[in-house]
Amino acid sequence: MLRKHVLRVVVGFAALSLAVTGCGRSTSGQAPQSAGSTSAAAGASAADLVPAALKEKGVLRVATAEGYPPMEMYKKGTQELIGVDPELAAAIAGRLGLKLEMTNASFPGLIPGLQADRWDLAMSSMSDTEERRKAVDFVDYFQAGGAIMVAKGNPAGVKDLADLCGRAVVLAKGSSNLAIGEKQNASCAKKMTISQSEDAPTGLLQIDAGRAVATIVDYPVAKLLASESGKYEVLEAQYEAGPWGIAIDKKDSQLRDAVQRALQELIDSGEYAKLLQKWGVEGSGVKTATVNDQK
Repeated sequence: MLRKHVLRVVVGFAALSLAVTGCGRSTSGQAPQSAGSTSAAAGASAADLVPAALKEKGVLRVATAEGYPPMEMYKKGTQELIGVDPELAAAIAGRLGLKLEMTNASFPGLIPGLQADRWDLAMSSMSDTEERRKAVDFVDYFQAGGAIMVAKGNPAGVKDLADLCGRAVVLAKGSSNLAIGEKQNASCAKKMTISQSEDAPTGLLQIDAGRAVATIVDYPVAKLLASESGKYEVLEAQYEAGPWGIAIDKKDSQLRDAVQRALQELIDSGEYAKLLQKWGVEGSGVKTATVNDQK
């Protein structure tokens, strides 16, 4: 699902209301970064690659759009930004030798803000897509798709999408997870009974009531919902997964290369894996920091 707007969420399962247009699916395509920039950076550390003007300022300005836990949210009762993206932004800034300045902004304004030089990076569960690559480059740091959620203990014994055939399933209206279920249903000899919910948490109520055996929810959201409630399990397979990226204006190719190197350093050191494990989303981790989904 392409995240198109800020998701208004109150952290805590009872009040968690997620519009499921939040996370990313991606197509690939954009030409890779130039060989010149890659070869020039060979052997250099992330801090070595920081543009001189930015190094002189000493501050890395990063924008996010809170409201998509566990990726970005406010710490309960405060205006402190926490989650995967703020913590990873701080780790990247540290690798670059810069102080982090984190700003909350509206999701639709993130890319225009980059282009207007209001911030250096945008980091907000943003899908790396061909359309967005017309304006920005992405350093890809996460892979996410839809995951199956079932009641704790998995009493129906669901193993994968094919196991949903012939079962009652609840899926959120208008979501790519609904599309995943409908696509699978088209190949089922015995069709699913699909009901539609307003969002992920209300869909789970149908599992509670025994009216559905499973739902499909964006992986990071599913992990949080399961952790918050203790009533559900998340199957680790992800469907229609695509990359999420750190957005950087196309004119800032040197900064892009520095951020890519910083992320790779964090991956190689194990810090990246520990951060994802802390938030329970290690299943969406990447092994290599890529640009514009270039393998």
